[in-house]
Amino acid sequence: MTIRPFHGFALLTLGIAAACATIPIITGDPAVTVTAVAETPPVGTANEDAADDPAIWRNPANPGASLIVGTDKKAGLYVYDLKGAQKSFHAAPGLNNVEIVALPDGTVLAIASDRSNLATAQLYVARLDPQTATLSFVTRIIVGSGEGYGICKGDVEADGSFAVYSAPKNGVIYRTALQFQGSELIDQSEPLNAVPTQPEGCIYDPRTGMLYIGEEDAGIWAMFGRFQGGPENRKLVAPIDNKLLVADVEGLAIAPEGTDGGYLVASSQGDNAYAVFRLPDLAPVGRFRIAAGTFGSTEETDGIELDNRDFGPDFPGGIFIAQDGVNPPAAQNFKYARWDAILAALGERK
Repeated sequence: MTIRPFHGFALLTLGIAAACATIPIITGDPAVTVTAVAETPPVGTANEDAADDPAIWRNPANPGASLIVGTDKKAGLYVYDLKGAQKSFHAAPGLNNVEIVALPDGTVLAIASDRSNLATAQLYVARLDPQTATLSFVTRIIVGSGEGYGICKGDVEADGSFAVYSAPKNGVIYRTALQFQGSELIDQSEPLNAVPTQPEGCIYDPRTGMLYIGEEDAGIWAMFGRFQGGPENRKLVAPIDNKLLVADVEGLAIAPEGTDGGYLVASSQGDNAYAVFRLPDLAPVGRFRIAAGTFGSTEETDGIELDNRDFGPDFPGGIFIAQDGVNPPAAQNFKYARWDAILAALGERK
């Protein structure tokens, strides 16, 4: 496949109006509503911004027995089942975003951005045991300068080599190549590209090699994830417009369909909604919110995760998971919704 660079990129200009005594609350376009069908217990850190990002391990033999890993930025990593029940806890303060990487030999890794050193972006690597639903520390990897923040997994090759992308707060995007040699995990990091201001959300599409980065106050960038580049190799494909996207842009997730189709979802944190775009052209589809029902609503969502495959009787059409940043009177937690219900609410499935 021939990969051609983008020619030019869009710039978002933000107009600053004269300041008033109060700052108006911005609400984007109307959003359809769905409700959560499960939730996790509150994370252990109360009265703080602690829960952040979920990741999904899909059990290929029994999808209903899949596992969720979620971060508590102040404490460590939780493992949950599809009912939301906590299975285990792994103490590791300072972790932010988390990804699950399943290797061809059956090894399952939970890899998190590590903010324990605010001057240096790092990756915290743990092994997930699907049988016991527990995590064990493997190693910590130095990526490069900047405070670690967003991460996402890249290509996983047949030989067991794989890639992870890091998006530290300084805007430099790194690609880290990793492979086990015996019990040792060998790593090599290099800068891939950059965005002008603070990013976090990150998702990679292995079908097209496209990497999507959420710049919190600007919008969603697309760049090729398989080679280094500069401004000519990035494009602002979904700027904050206070209609579909309201700052901050936080978590990103994709639901792939076919060779390059499906959906990209972004947390429009500024008005407690989620924006949906159609791949590959990022055409707007609509917006949704998780409203109160059997379980509470979600607000101020940081990380999201999405998998549109079958996850058994509770999630036959896929699962969407959102961090809930406002969960009174308890601490923050994670809420699960059915992806097929979201698509139906958006009019994408009859």
